[in-house]
Amino acid sequence: MNENGQVEPLLVAEQVRKVYRTGGIEVEALAGLDLVVRRGELVAVMGPSGSGKTTLLNCLSGLDDIDGGRVLVEGQDLFAMSDARRTSHRARSMGFIFQAFNLIPVFSAAENVELPLLLNGVPARKARATATQMLERVGLGHRTGHRPNQLSGGEQQRVTIARALAARPAIVWADEPTGNLDTSMADQVVALLHELNREEGQTIVLVTHDPAIGGSAGRVVRMRDGHLIGDERRPLASVGS
Repeated sequence: MNENGQVEPLLVAEQVRKVYRTGGIEVEALAGLDLVVRRGELVAVMGPSGSGKTTLLNCLSGLDDIDGGRVLVEGQDLFAMSDARRTSHRARSMGFIFQAFNLIPVFSAAENVELPLLLNGVPARKARATATQMLERVGLGHRTGHRPNQLSGGEQQRVTIARALAARPAIVWADEPTGNLDTSMADQVVALLHELNREEGQTIVLVTHDPAIGGSAGRVVRMRDGHLIGDERRPLASVGS
């Protein structure tokens, strides 16, 4: 809380600019963008291809540098940090779910989930217990020893969700998390994200082009040409409807 007793936003982006340069050509991918995300929100970011959705995610999470403005996560300015401190902060405070599952093929599901914990210095026994617990939470308690090629696409994405949540991050970033899944699997993954948001208060920012997924979110941010052109809250629709 701040000095007035109000709950601070989890994320505040102020006048964020991102410019891509190729030769003598500059393309402004984010054009002075402002955004506030509060704890417990599930925000869908939507817009046509090339509108800046993934760039927004990468810049607000600190994966990419910015060319102007600032990004505060839990009151800390990401881009006032050194690269090493920002990487450490990201590992502690953020989880990531991508369209490509990015699982290590020779690792079991449990080993994939526990790896970020081990890299953060969590003792091996505790890391394995946490990984097992998270896999049970996403419905894969019976698949902990299976490698990615022994899992369906939906199961692999559930492993990535477990991995993203293992460190109990403040915010989870999801970039087209259902892009490689069929409709049935996609519905299951989206339902799981909603469940985690609803039951555990997990803050999630979800990039999607799918209107059904966007329509199931309580808040939809719309982008075009690097600008935010809409920010609406709506009653939740049932997933898969």
